[in-house]
Amino acid sequence: MSYLTGEYECKLDAKGRMMIPAGLKKQLPEADAEGLVINRGLENYLVIYTKKEWDKRLDELSKLNEYDRKSIQFVRYFTGGATTMIPDSAGRINLPKNLMEHAGITGDVVLTCMLNKIEVWDLNAHKVMIANEPENFAELAEEVMGNKRRVNE
Repeated sequence: MSYLTGEYECKLDAKGRMMIPAGLKKQLPEADAEGLVINRGLENYLVIYTKKEWDKRLDELSKLNEYDRKSIQFVRYFTGGATTMIPDSAGRINLPKNLMEHAGITGDVVLTCMLNKIEVWDLNAHKVMIANEPENFAELAEEVMGNKRRVNE
């Protein structure tokens, strides 16, 4: 599997459209034909998935108990607002107004590749998030990754 990499600052036009940066567009060859799916993130950002990745998420969700209230609630909030975007002839995508409001996007954005998805942050919110990096990143790394077994073992 190939993972997405990079961080890109993007300008939004008055209609909420942005160009997909060239470096990212090369990593998303299927976007023109299949489109992308954008939705709310778990915090104040948006998430863009390729259609294939979004379908994987839906496959996972379809296995949840449809009669369990927490499962229903999770599926409702996770999928609510999901919108398919197909780049226009100029290579732009239009961020839905309701999702922009949810994420507090008021101007330019930062696209941050996160393995198999892309987070879309308001530029100022992204600066605040980065400024709040843990004082001791090494401790966080040890806590999160320290108990992982080596793949080659």
